Amino acid sequence: MAYEYISVASEDGVGIITLNRPKILNALNLQLVDELVDQLEQMDRDPDIRVIILTGNARAFAAGADINEMAEASAIDIMKRNQFAVWDRISLISKPIIGAVSGFVLGGGCELMMNCDIVIASETAVIGQPEIKLGVMPGAGGTQRLTRVVGERKALEMLLTGEPISAKEALKYGLVNRVVPVEAYYQEALKLAKQIAQQPPLAVQVIKKAVYKAGDLPLQEGMDYERNSFYLLLASEDRKEGMQAFLEKRKPRFTGN
Repeated sequence: MAYEYISVASEDGVGIITLNRPKILNALNLQLVDELVDQLEQMDRDPDIRVIILTGNARAFAAGADINEMAEASAIDIMKRNQFAVWDRISLISKPIIGAVSGFVLGGGCELMMNCDIVIASETAVIGQPEIKLGVMPGAGGTQRLTRVVGERKALEMLLTGEPISAKEALKYGLVNRVVPVEAYYQEALKLAKQIAQQPPLAVQVIKKAVYKAGDLPLQEGMDYERNSFYLLLASEDRKEGMQAFLEKRKPRFTGN
């Protein structure tokens, strides 16, 4: 599939997706999101890809939804469009997604960032949900994911004022994992992605799923889920390889089996 609004690359087991509408700050139109999710799903199926990086450019990760697609549409038009259904498929990606974000990370851009599993932010990143300033609210998970990460009071402050926060404040509230100079944010994300890509792929995917179960399940049910996942990994070839390599004092060769 030829893409118009994203570019795609790979390096050492890392799939790289770059949002590519720089003239309008990577505004998220319907086609871009369709292209993005299509490529995420392709990379999720590709055995040669173990980790995915999602990025934009230094000026903007994504400054929000493309308002041109919404300004004249009626509520019924948008409801029939069901434009958020494609977003739900992002949460089904089993491989880790690392967001490398810089500049404007607003509205849909913030929601897209929150769909990433780990986020490396440049010190120039400004992050927020300004939809209220347009008379609407987030529709792709902004109220739900933001609240789960930063808590009700901070989420309400951000959502009701529409004011963004700095990368430093986002780090304080756990919205991002690391903040680095703008010239280093992508390389830092790539370095981390390559490190994770060296780990046993099945264990990586099972751990990702178990962590998200922790937010959905009571503690004992979560513990049961973790233990069953642990038993599952004991049956993998990578478990045998990892333990044998440890005993032989050599680097393991993980295959994802």
